[in-house]
Amino acid sequence: MDKSIVDQFIISSLNEDVGDGDHTSLATISAGTKGKAKLLVKDEGILAGVELAIEIFHIVDPALKINILLNDGAKIKPNDIAFMVEGDARSILKAERLVLNCMQRMSGIATKTRHIVDLLKDTNTKVLDTRKTTPGLRYIEKWAVRIGGGVNHRFGLYDMILIKDNHVDYSGGIREAIEKTQEYIKRLNKKLAIEIEVRNLEELDQVLQTGGINRIMLDNFNLNDLCQAVNIIEGRYITEASGGITIDNIREYAACGVDYISVGALTHSVRSLDLSLKAV
Repeated sequence: MDKSIVDQFIISSLNEDVGDGDHTSLATISAGTKGKAKLLVKDEGILAGVELAIEIFHIVDPALKINILLNDGAKIKPNDIAFMVEGDARSILKAERLVLNCMQRMSGIATKTRHIVDLLKDTNTKVLDTRKTTPGLRYIEKWAVRIGGGVNHRFGLYDMILIKDNHVDYSGGIREAIEKTQEYIKRLNKKLAIEIEVRNLEELDQVLQTGGINRIMLDNFNLNDLCQAVNIIEGRYITEASGGITIDNIREYAACGVDYISVGALTHSVRSLDLSLKAV
């Protein structure tokens, strides 16, 4: 956990939710009232966000005590209890919604990721996330992918160069895009990996003739072309398949020997798990 990023996110989210006060709790609960609550699981899947929840509670009220019963990455089922929290009742309720919102979404992402990881078992292919994340939630969504057993792709536009189709078209072609990128990295003394997206075998051939990259994304290749492409590359570059790959065919694509398969659906279209914080 990157505490600086996480704490900034928590403070911003609490400000959005609490504003000038949790007036319902202030109105109905006497100052100093002590309480206890349990994080109740109402769904099946993979638990994620426990470490984040601890940090939320501590920022809301450092005096709150949390007893962890299930850790991030645990398989969960209805009626499981992930943790108990005890302390000032107003503080527990102030933290409640942010804890649940984060844990439900993170658990949904971790569950979907684990399902795909299990589908790829006994292959050499790993599942990657993408930048198709909820604005402001990228860090915790990619964190959930890792909890589910997936691998993070680049975090943003700043930590890797990914030359996609639009970059190629705007720059004048594959060779031009790669050569301009190499010149840019040298001029600014940047240490950035270079990945380039190709749309067909002809573009792949252009990349192989040019060189100077680290990874090749094979975008929207059908199964036969992907297998052919991986064979042509022969391990000279890291390979990534993306586009047109579903739960039903992902293992077939992995069987081609591709190093990674990126799945935007890990974060952009996921069902949150049903969790609840209940007073006890």
